[in-house]
Amino acid sequence: MNSSNESVTERRSLLENQQRMSESADPNSTGVNPANPEASARPQQPRQRQRQQTDSETEEEELRYGASTVISLFIPVTLCMVVVVATISSVSYYTDQSGGQYLVYTPFHTENAGTAQVVWESVANSLIMIGVIVAMTIFLVVLYKYRCYKFIHGWLILSSFLLLFLFAYLYLVEVLRAYNAAMDFITLAIVLWNFGVVGMICIHWKGPLLLQQAYLIVVSALMALVFIKYLPEWTAWVILAFISIYDLIAVLCPAGPLRMLVELAQERNEPLFPALIYSSGMMWTVGMAQEDPNQRGRTTSDATETTDASAAGFDVAWRQDRENEVSPNPDQVEIRTSNETREQARAEHGPLPEASEPEDKGVKLGLGDFIFYSVLVGKASASGDWNTTIACFVAVLIGLSLTLILLAIYRKALPALPISITFGLIFYFSTDYVVRPFMDSVNSEQIYL
Repeated sequence: MNSSNESVTERRSLLENQQRMSESADPNSTGVNPANPEASARPQQPRQRQRQQTDSETEEEELRYGASTVISLFIPVTLCMVVVVATISSVSYYTDQSGGQYLVYTPFHTENAGTAQVVWESVANSLIMIGVIVAMTIFLVVLYKYRCYKFIHGWLILSSFLLLFLFAYLYLVEVLRAYNAAMDFITLAIVLWNFGVVGMICIHWKGPLLLQQAYLIVVSALMALVFIKYLPEWTAWVILAFISIYDLIAVLCPAGPLRMLVELAQERNEPLFPALIYSSGMMWTVGMAQEDPNQRGRTTSDATETTDASAAGFDVAWRQDRENEVSPNPDQVEIRTSNETREQARAEHGPLPEASEPEDKGVKLGLGDFIFYSVLVGKASASGDWNTTIACFVAVLIGLSLTLILLAIYRKALPALPISITFGLIFYFSTDYVVRPFMDSVNSEQIYL
């Protein structure tokens, strides 16, 4: 009996020693040593350093990911403006207004009018055009509110059909005429049929990401060329200024139509229409990011203007996976799998994309921004001065960069037109009316700086 009691005592002492050694070796142990309470508090310091290190790594990864999405947005904007500038420089059809044909929304266009008359005609035309845009946007919001999805899709399909078939036909004919190239009608019909049908499928149904993005860029360029062709000279500049103000009101005001459209889509957890938005990270359709209750600002996507903060690359699923991957709970013993993480994120923030579906983590920009950026640069290139064109091009990219910086700061949907268009107008008029005459006088006097 004594030997058995001694063996039990030895086993207990051995287990206690092993437990003490494991607690002293474990930096995450929260046990308290009554003999030395300071020693029991020391393991907390490595845990804090580990948390700080993981937080810094997360911030660095977010910065790298956000920078890549910004670059992926600069490329399509640049391509769209390059297509418009190249067309304006080589095809005189889009700068020749001798025929006197203008849009029906701009009824005032008196030839050889005085300065005062040009000013009030430009303002009147711009107000009419903005009124039409506001009415159409409100009409779209009403249709979406009452779930008239078939009507909306039919409307967008008809618009895409006209751009991809009719306007593309006019563009191709003028390009062939400008370069004095011949093409028979059978070949022309086959080319247009394949171009239009593939575009309709990619935009409104399914298609590779790059091909869908290419078609959205082409559609924006064609629409910009139509505005450049059929808008009176000074009306175009006034419309650019007015559309920037409207963009600011429509996105930021509580009763703004674009903001209402975004909020409706967010409440219903429904994707917005890919025919209205360019996304640098979506595959088939543009997804709607969910609202994070831990953030004060909404993280939504904009239907026709700019995008949300979470769409800059950090949606709810990505953040949830990242937090559970690099910052585990120290009091939690079990290891969560990716499926459990997605289930918890789905329970907290609503339904998330399935694993088989590509996730939308890219920056979104409305096609209207592409169009008016290109109108600004195209109008500048119509003057024939490359200094003015390059200045406006740089101004647009600078404004877009500042908009994305504000997007990262405020974490909510912001309008993309005001800053870029304001910089573009300032750069255009200062370059065209100050820098250009100065450089001409310097060249004529043979002065070398």
